[in-house]
Amino acid sequence: MNLHSALNDVKRSRGDSRRFPGERRSTAGLFSGLDDRLVHVAPDGSVRDYSYPLSGLVGIEQSRFGLELEGGDGDDVDWLEGGEQRYVGDTAVVETTHQLDVGTLVQYDVTIGRLHLTHFELELEHELERERKRENADDDRAHPSIHACLGFAPEGRVGRTGQLRHDDAVEIYHDRERDFVAASTPLEVDGQIPPNFEELLDDEPVELPRPDADGRYEETSLSPIAMLEVALTGERPSATIATLLTGPTDGDRPDALERVRAGVADHADRTAVLEAGRSQARQRFQGADGESDESALGGTVHDLRPLCLLRGPNGSRIAGPEFDPFFRYSGGYGYTWFRDDAEIAAFLLAADRRADLGLEEWHRRSAQFYVETQLEDGTWPHRVWPHNGEIAPGWAHGRLEAGTDGVDYQADQTASVAAYLATYLRLVDDEDDDVRSALVAALDGLDDTLGDDGLPERVQNAWENMTGRFTHTAATYLEAYAAIARAPIDDERRERAADRAREVYEGLDLLWAPDRECYGLRLDDGDLDDRLDGSTFALASAHLEYDAVADLDVDENRLSRLVSHFETAIDGLYRDPDGPIEGLARFEDDPWRVRDQGEPKIWTVTTAWGAHAAAELSTLLADHDHDGADEFDDRARGLLALVEPGGTLRRAGEYLPEQLFDDGTADSATPLGWPHALRLATATALEEADRSDVDAAADEPAAQD
Repeated sequence: MNLHSALNDVKRSRGDSRRFPGERRSTAGLFSGLDDRLVHVAPDGSVRDYSYPLSGLVGIEQSRFGLELEGGDGDDVDWLEGGEQRYVGDTAVVETTHQLDVGTLVQYDVTIGRLHLTHFELELEHELERERKRENADDDRAHPSIHACLGFAPEGRVGRTGQLRHDDAVEIYHDRERDFVAASTPLEVDGQIPPNFEELLDDEPVELPRPDADGRYEETSLSPIAMLEVALTGERPSATIATLLTGPTDGDRPDALERVRAGVADHADRTAVLEAGRSQARQRFQGADGESDESALGGTVHDLRPLCLLRGPNGSRIAGPEFDPFFRYSGGYGYTWFRDDAEIAAFLLAADRRADLGLEEWHRRSAQFYVETQLEDGTWPHRVWPHNGEIAPGWAHGRLEAGTDGVDYQADQTASVAAYLATYLRLVDDEDDDVRSALVAALDGLDDTLGDDGLPERVQNAWENMTGRFTHTAATYLEAYAAIARAPIDDERRERAADRAREVYEGLDLLWAPDRECYGLRLDDGDLDDRLDGSTFALASAHLEYDAVADLDVDENRLSRLVSHFETAIDGLYRDPDGPIEGLARFEDDPWRVRDQGEPKIWTVTTAWGAHAAAELSTLLADHDHDGADEFDDRARGLLALVEPGGTLRRAGEYLPEQLFDDGTADSATPLGWPHALRLATATALEEADRSDVDAAADEPAAQD
């Protein structure tokens, strides 16, 4: 997002209590792109790249499409506004249906690699179609046309760009990034002049397309905005427009032109576009269940699709599409956090083991990415660029800074990766020596930040808004140590990990708040902050992993405390406001992005996490013949229903946004990967439990008469 676009949004958002001015939201519209280019299609059909984190290329910054019924001088263009959107089947093909006065214009968008295809197909009303054919029977030029105004930002630049016109294609470039446009039917190209300073400072937003350039060729040749008129031809008038992003390693100009021309030639009709989307989906989702309405798991593809949209070719994931590129209200979302990424990887591995989703290559690439990005001290940094694994800007890179006290470090991230690598080594590939070496180094990294009292030292928390000694961080350490104790590594290190797990297990007593009968949020300079915190839901998985280690066992007192904690935390964080939604807040008194609401917002992460934790605790209790197992199974199913496909917290495309206002307005990163993975893991766990119950009932001897 450039400053021009941000200022436009500021002007449009004035007075809106549910919009934070200057953002590039994705709370409406759908995404396409299961490779390393991520393209958003808004309800008005406009397309925009969110690709930089995944590919290192910026692409389209803004766009607009319109229909002119008979072609001509562009004075009678019906610019598209709101349309109805859906995904075509289980693909990432976005279908947008525009109902116009003259008929129906259907738009199909799909992103294959770094090529994005937009196909239009027009169906006129019968009388209009007959009249058009009669009046224009002898005029081949009298055809409908699409007017496309495409504003690029190669390398994030809107100035010092160039435009080259190659007869049937257009090239927008700065230095390393070169972006191309072509069409499957005849097209005419014109230029657009970017806004000047006075227009940027004006009270009203600058809309595309801009006024005519009046022959100012030199300015349009230095503009990143191209204006295209593309003929809709054929019995059912149609055309495909393709854009291609290229970088320094993507070949020379002739090669790129050949690729974009081949792209439109090979996908000139709807059938070819849809088949490209189906083929892509088959390759990316592999054995995943695709028919959501017939799936026993309630729509696997509705979670795998957004997770794949957020995933790069190297297996890393962005937390969510970047909606706040100027960091006005957040620290950004278009990065790989090792907490989110490793938790997602672990949930997918668990779901795959239960439901045979065919995701082994996903697991391998995640493990390889963690090996490649591990620091020399065995830990992982705050966040990295997913397209190359390099350190990204952040505020918790304390382990990389000399002379610091180590507080600006998010230790739970290292613990989450270590737990995944240990599980991967045990369940997927016990012969991967690179993973084994990384896991051994991670054990040293965990030990280096563990206090003598069994709790991790003072660090930043999972929500990245405070420091202290957190229950959540301790839970991730407990799970990591227990997972390492079960991993196929040498006996000495497994025993060491088991000893450390026991220390953390005992250290958790320091975080118990007896007055509230729950685990507190943190120790802060020795004082217990006993606020309820959704991240403490990590205690369930941690204790279940701990209980699976030989010679370690969750005792009755701890089980009792866990039951009390989860009852208190789930009930205390649950919100059922006067509106269409309900669910769990992030933590007590959470003030972030509430605007004038007054109460903490509902988060899909904590709601899905609560469901998963309740299911995990139910399993742990059942293993110990505790009578609370059924209660938490019921709690898991109730919370899961809120984030299931069709649940009240889902939005367009079955996306789970990070947060929602009480009136149901989605906010922040959309879709967010973490809750989608949590939902999938919880659904498969409960489905497995149901199958076990059926099998157990079948094995019982028949009652005697």
